[in-house]
Amino acid sequence: MTIALPPNATIGIIGGGQLGRMSALAAARLGYRCHILSDAPDSPAIQVSAAHTIGAYDDPQALRAFANAVDVVTFEFENVSAEGLDLLASLKPVHPSPTILRISQDRLAEKTFLNDAGIPTAPWHAVTSRAELDEAVTALGYPCILKTTRLGYDGKGQARLNGPDDLDEAWETLSPRPLVLEGFVDFAMEISVVVARSASGTIAAFDTVENRHRHHILDLTLAPARVPEETARAAQTIARKVAEALGLIGLLAVEMFVDAQGRVLVNEIAPRPHNSGHWTMDACPASQFEMHIRAVAGLPLPPAIRHSDAVMRNLVGPEDVALWPDILATPGLIPHLYGKAEARPGRKMGHVNRLFPRGALPGDLGIADALGKLAREAE
Repeated sequence: MTIALPPNATIGIIGGGQLGRMSALAAARLGYRCHILSDAPDSPAIQVSAAHTIGAYDDPQALRAFANAVDVVTFEFENVSAEGLDLLASLKPVHPSPTILRISQDRLAEKTFLNDAGIPTAPWHAVTSRAELDEAVTALGYPCILKTTRLGYDGKGQARLNGPDDLDEAWETLSPRPLVLEGFVDFAMEISVVVARSASGTIAAFDTVENRHRHHILDLTLAPARVPEETARAAQTIARKVAEALGLIGLLAVEMFVDAQGRVLVNEIAPRPHNSGHWTMDACPASQFEMHIRAVAGLPLPPAIRHSDAVMRNLVGPEDVALWPDILATPGLIPHLYGKAEARPGRKMGHVNRLFPRGALPGDLGIADALGKLAREAE
């Protein structure tokens, strides 16, 4: 039987970004304190948390001091030290586990795990040499996508190969190696499901949503996804299957493609709160961040239901931050700013949610009208 953390216990969060910030705010509402381990002193999560430790994610001294100050440990992004998480797991409970972190950190490990579990992905080949790249391209054909196995996000660490002339530059540019070559998916849209799983095996999955990108960064999330019911169900089944196969305790986002034939293929997984789940903060009784904290703390998981349809729009870089006064003055927009000091190009600075009655999510023109000056054409 899982023993829940009592009120005023301390949840340790590795990483000081906006996902840690919103997790800490959810934890505070449930009566918990949060202690942040970050390598940056003025990070968004530290601003709203009870305590913090500044140190490298692989520094044993900082990790031990952090462990001594908390009751349970979780993380808000994947680019942390798996070895450091192993050390923490020897001292305090860690959810999700270091094993799950390792799978999510490496595209080869991730794709191997998914396929071994019977979960469909795009076709792929591991690439460890220039000769293997030629062989992989012959097998998969053009176009295809060459990706780093680690440290890639928001379109970084990948190159589209349209023909033989692209191979040399992509091979020389992308690192670290090995790499993975993925067959091109003729996709109709990208969708995702955020799912929570408790230590007792209870699963709560939020509705399937539709994601649209601009410059490889998530721009809009539409909840629910405007897909046939059988497609939404297939995505839900896949997300639950991944959570079960991992033995997850915590939260997991499963990003998927719907191809031109209507098949649902997994793109990648992220064992933490996810950008495509930010709509849940205002459209659901319990947000993805509350679900994350509940699972980590051993609390019961409520149903992952929504009371409204929603559109989430990211605020990226100085151009979007400049719209902040208009956002605050526009009825119906629900603003969330992350407290980052510098609005750099391509940097996620906040997001805005807009709610609609259930079943009333408008078409593209209606969404553009509802978002007003925030509307723009996605890639």
